[in-house]
Amino acid sequence: MELQQMRYVVAVAETSNFTRAAEQCMVVQSALSHQIARLERELGAKLFERTSRRVRLTPAGEAFLPAARQALDAAERARAEVAAAAGEIRGRLAVGAIPTVAAVDLPAALKRFHLRHRQVRISLRSGASERLIEQVQQGTLDAAFLGLPLGVRPKGVRGRELARGDLVAVVAPGHPLAEEKRVDLRRLADEPFVDFPPGTAARAQTDEAFAASGVRREVAFEVTTVDFIARLIRQGLGIGMMPAAFVSELPGLPVLQISDAPARMEHLIWSRFAPSPVAAAFLATLGVSAAECSGSPGR
Repeated sequence: MELQQMRYVVAVAETSNFTRAAEQCMVVQSALSHQIARLERELGAKLFERTSRRVRLTPAGEAFLPAARQALDAAERARAEVAAAAGEIRGRLAVGAIPTVAAVDLPAALKRFHLRHRQVRISLRSGASERLIEQVQQGTLDAAFLGLPLGVRPKGVRGRELARGDLVAVVAPGHPLAEEKRVDLRRLADEPFVDFPPGTAARAQTDEAFAASGVRREVAFEVTTVDFIARLIRQGLGIGMMPAAFVSELPGLPVLQISDAPARMEHLIWSRFAPSPVAAAFLATLGVSAAECSGSPGR
């Protein structure tokens, strides 16, 4: 079994398409298909179900995929360790972040890291805090930036608290509340809301705050991106609540302070296992010491 064959399997699984997988791996499709068929013969099981319309993993493929990813990660980690021993940082850095991260200027931090370590391939994924924690636990992300309700700590990872901040209300220009400077949750409860889906930390912050105030609200629009939330608010379809430190990214939308505002804590997290040389170098650019990298994991 060869690493290249595993790389081809992972590419097909991620793209659900042999042609796109071959393009991603920079090989002709026939060579990729031949190597996967050879691997299937070696394993004695089909890894993919192929139809004229789509490609999907078989149960055997589902079982094989995590191990293939781990093998590829281990090989890349080994190459990175050898390079680090020679004084060179190279390899892959995978970072995750919530869309409303505000405690760190993440694009600027990534640029500084790139200028310092040009041999490192950087990738960034945006998502909900819960999913980012899982990906750090699984090792598919080296580090992630989260936003969680106060008192909630990410489990199974190491990390540090970055900043605490209140949420503010955001409304459309011309909205009846647009001239207000400060309101309370009871005043907002009659308005239709635009918010993130249930089950996300971002949604929990507002749901728990309204519940604690003893008032109910209607979430009319549930969307997954900040840009879409802002567009719906701008059209006057609802109001929203955003971290105060982030609203400067939404120019032209009136902002109202909330007297009984919910708060959130931003966290930086990384694996509870020893970080790779690349991950350690990135954390160092954020002020995380080597001792802190290997400290006690969150519980």
